[in-house]
Amino acid sequence: MQSSSESHVNNGKSEQEKLLAEFAYQPAAEGRKHAGEVGNSSNDKPPKTPPQSGNGKMSSARTASRTFSGLMADVPACLSFSDLKDSYPADFESEYGPNDPSREIVRQARRVVVKIGTACVTRGQDSRLALGRLGALVEQLETLVRGGREIILVTSGGVSIGRQKLRQQKVLNSSPLEMQFAGGGQVPSRAAAAAGQSGLMALYDSLFGMMDLQAAQVLVTRNDFTDPTFKENLVTTVEDLLGMNVVPVFNENDAISKGVVKATKEGPRVAFRDNDSLAALLAIELKADLLVMLTDVDGLFDGPPADPKSNFIPTYCPEVHDELIKFGDPSQGGRGGMVSKLDAAWMAASAGVSVVIASGKAKDGVLQVTAGNKVGTLFSKEAAQQVKQQWLEAQKEQSADSNKLVKMDKTAPRDMAVNARTASRALQNLSSKQREQLLHKIAENLLAKEEEIMQENNKDCQEAQGKISDQLMQRLKLKPQKIKQLAAGLRSIAAQDEPIGKTLSRMEIAEGLQLQKVTAPIGVLLIIFEARPDALPQIAALAIRSGNGLLLKGGKEAARSNACLHKIITDTIAEEQPEVGRDVISLITSRANVDELLKLNDVIDLVIPRGSNALVTHIQQNTKIAVLGHADGICHIYVDPDCNIDMACKICIDSKIDYPAACNAVEKILVHEALAKDGRLYKLQSALREAGVTMYGGERASRDLSLERAKSDRHEYGEAELTLELVSSMDEAIDHLHAHGSGHTECIITENKDTAEEFLRRVDAACVNHNATTRFSDGFRFGLGAEVGISTSRIHARGPVGVEGLLTTRFLLRGHGQTVEKDAHIQYTHKPLPLKEEDMAPLASTESAEKSTAQTEPQ
Repeated sequence: MQSSSESHVNNGKSEQEKLLAEFAYQPAAEGRKHAGEVGNSSNDKPPKTPPQSGNGKMSSARTASRTFSGLMADVPACLSFSDLKDSYPADFESEYGPNDPSREIVRQARRVVVKIGTACVTRGQDSRLALGRLGALVEQLETLVRGGREIILVTSGGVSIGRQKLRQQKVLNSSPLEMQFAGGGQVPSRAAAAAGQSGLMALYDSLFGMMDLQAAQVLVTRNDFTDPTFKENLVTTVEDLLGMNVVPVFNENDAISKGVVKATKEGPRVAFRDNDSLAALLAIELKADLLVMLTDVDGLFDGPPADPKSNFIPTYCPEVHDELIKFGDPSQGGRGGMVSKLDAAWMAASAGVSVVIASGKAKDGVLQVTAGNKVGTLFSKEAAQQVKQQWLEAQKEQSADSNKLVKMDKTAPRDMAVNARTASRALQNLSSKQREQLLHKIAENLLAKEEEIMQENNKDCQEAQGKISDQLMQRLKLKPQKIKQLAAGLRSIAAQDEPIGKTLSRMEIAEGLQLQKVTAPIGVLLIIFEARPDALPQIAALAIRSGNGLLLKGGKEAARSNACLHKIITDTIAEEQPEVGRDVISLITSRANVDELLKLNDVIDLVIPRGSNALVTHIQQNTKIAVLGHADGICHIYVDPDCNIDMACKICIDSKIDYPAACNAVEKILVHEALAKDGRLYKLQSALREAGVTMYGGERASRDLSLERAKSDRHEYGEAELTLELVSSMDEAIDHLHAHGSGHTECIITENKDTAEEFLRRVDAACVNHNATTRFSDGFRFGLGAEVGISTSRIHARGPVGVEGLLTTRFLLRGHGQTVEKDAHIQYTHKPLPLKEEDMAPLASTESAEKSTAQTEPQ
């Protein structure tokens, strides 16, 4: 049965009104389901799409656009633009959720300049136009215009189109011989611009026309902005176009522009250097409320965006961020880059225009920005002042807390290391039972002080909010369940066999001269780990069980959490075993102290850095101390033709989704090409996609499977993303993972036992799995209780490093007065001896030694 409103609409007099009414009430829920649109798709009432203005013709593209967007619910059949404007903010809030309070000024912006960069309109692999992405951007701009915004577009891409056209023309006009010797050749940029501008504008005309909107091209040069008359005409022309709901499309007339003109302090606005600064100038001259600069990354980072150590900057403040930012490679497709965008954005912000740098590749990116969601990096004088004030307050708070956080740094680095060695010897003198009881007591105190730990961790998380990546935030945040797991891990370590003094072998050197090889602690360890506070108790427990002294340096983001955990552990040691004392485990909070400690190869025995290859390499190059590397976790899964595809789907999903930020999460799946031919690869792709995994393609997969090309053949995503690549054989798979893996964990999925055994034998990695998820490569899951890291080194320890990895050996020689005397009077036998029953247990502990002494003392 029709509702009353539907009946009212369909009772119109003309066919045009009936068509409009049918379109206005077309449910968009199904379209959103397939588009995977951001927002809540389970509303009680499916969204409806608004009517067209104009002649009422309904193109399929227009219908798809409104079905895809679905932003304005229950709009009557025929409304004016002013009616639409009133409901616009509420409709966006219902679609994308409540706006962020810090972005209210963005949400209220009416006149918006949108700059589309070359990286957004072209494909990375061949620099051709990305038509699908460009069409999606035009759809979003049309939605903004229908919602009452005034849109001014600044676009790149003309040179790319021109190069493509002129190269094609050159091929058509060249003989085979000329092509053989001249090749494709380079196309001059000015000629490409002249040939490409018309093609670019024709494309925009077509795309906006399908949305029933008009676009108008405006070409400018640098010299134009020095002419006051030009500025007056510019404002008049743009006002006239916007008054008619026409979208002005600006671009620099590269065909006749002069070379790059550098801005000066005396006149930063009299010239522009690229389309970034052009967009900023236009936003200022046309009194825009907002400038949206679209690029191929999510916004501004303090380092190269591809580096997982780089932190996202949600709101830019020059006083806070300028000294922190390190820029990566410049733009490859255009003349700009993030340096250019930052300069242009702050120039516009300084003139009172709010600016957001955001990804033009993100789904509904422009709509989310204008809805006031916290996406991209905001540039605003007012917002920057708030960031500066928060930063100053945080500095004061950090200064107030410094006495607690750096208390142990007052001890000279050498003294810290020497004290740790002295305390470790006292720790080794404890009986196995005493060290076991100490670990149980630490576990009890961690549980008893859970609330205190969580409070300090919450402070760290609040301080790091917006400054670190989501991947690092996952590692930083502690939960009550995690505290319980830590306590369980400590008890598991305590329950292990005594590791110190185990006899590994016996040998008769000569008659009456016996040699015994036993396990022993390494001595003093310096362990540097990332912003992961749960690592501290695990490492401390392993050091206590193995009798090693410990110097710890955690990530600065976890300073409060680490200080709290360290205090609980060292207080427990001091209370339970005062002869060992707090110095056995020291926490370092100063980077300068780390540099000093790296020089102390006479008192520190092993350095274990947990982090990136850059960190490990830096330490290896700056110390003479032995380094046990724990670096990248670039893990592979090879899916063999003889696999069970259901098992393959299950293992691949778990290896990525269980904990995407873990070093044992899979980063690349190598699939035998046979699975692409029989349809099993499609099933694997579908399962991964349904699990929320984003897939990129290797060299073959990007071509054959139409996947976006992965940034690198060796890339650790740390998120629900991975690379898919096709291989022709297991040999090729093994060669590939040896070339691009990190030697952490590699896996094969196959039902062929011979193939599996060959893979296990040939693959050179710390952990090699058959039909089991890569996530099993973990000290706790391997029964080690915990781990100081997963070593990708090949010397001393490899794979998850538990108690055994923190031990070395020493030799005990027992004789009856034998001497060498140039070997003249001794007959060497070098005869291996069987281990005795007492060798199965460690050497006599302090506890048993005391008992033996008591039995022999006179009464």
